Parts: sequence; structure tokens; C-alpha cells
Amino acid sequence: MLRLIGLVLISVLSLSACVDSNPAVGPDGKPLPKLYRIRAGDTSAIQYRMLDSVNALRQAAGSAPVELNAQLNAASATHARDMSVQNRPWHFGSDGSSPMDRVKRVGYAGEFRGETISETYETEIETLGAWMDQTDTRRVILDPKATGMGFAWHQEPNGKIWWTLVMGG
Repeated sequence: MLRLIGLVLISVLSLSACVDSNPAVGPDGKPLPKLYRIRAGDTSAIQYRMLDSVNALRQAAGSAPVELNAQLNAASATHARDMSVQNRPWHFGSDGSSPMDRVKRVGYAGEFRGETISETYETEIETLGAWMDQTDTRRVILDPKATGMGFAWHQEPNGKIWWTLVMGG
């Protein structure tokens, strides 16, 4: 038994020597980002992690929490895919639709409050952080009149992610 433990210990130490303790760095001296790959079964976990994060930020700002809304999720998903097809992050669809048009198309009965978008290789939480650093997107996320949130994305085979968050009231 002692011999087996010794062999396991030697194996673990040998394998740990193979791990690169110096991550690759970019020209700015910072570690290069790792590819964030989203699996098909991760949708609910990612949407609820974003919802929890948004609501924590809203609470800190004195705004009421929002709830995930299936219709707003659908409008977000449609636009995320469409931005990828167009290969540009902007608020208009390839058919000329506006965010308000897309929210109406999915049958959302509430009021459109705003949309935030991003083209990135970053996680949803890193993307939320970038949105909170910008006055216009922070205003959408913290809108005190918002009651519902839609959140979706499209990830290309190369790893690029097109994020869309829609707020409704």
C-alpha cells in the first residue's frame, strides 16, 4: 500500500512538472485570454448567472430586480444570430428591424426599455463588466422602469460571441 501511494505521488509530481506555470502573454504584458467555449447545455446556467449579476447591480443602484422573460430572450437570440450573419455589432437587423420591432415580433406586451450588445470572446460576466463601464449601456441595465430581461448569444465556431441583452418594462 505504501508503495502504491509513493507511485501515485511520483506520478502527480511528474505531471505537475508538465504544467506551464508561465501563461502566454500578449504584447501588453498581460496574460492572453482563454477561449470561452459555451456548450449547448449551458444556456440556463448562463442566463441565470447573468440575471443574478444584473439584479445584484440593480439592487446596489436602488432599482428593483428584473425577471427573465422568454419573449425577450427570443428577441435577444434572434438579434445575436443576426449580428453574426451581418458580422457587425449594431442595433439594426439585416431586415432593417429595430430593437423595438424585434420585441413586438415576439409578442412582448410590455414596453421596450433598451438593448445592449457586444461582439467579444469574453464571458458573460466580463461582458457585463464592460457594459457597466459605459454610461449608455449601464443606464439600460439599471433602468428603474425595467421589469423583464432577455439575454442570449450566438457563438461562432472560432469562439467569437455575439451577446444581446434586452430590457422591457
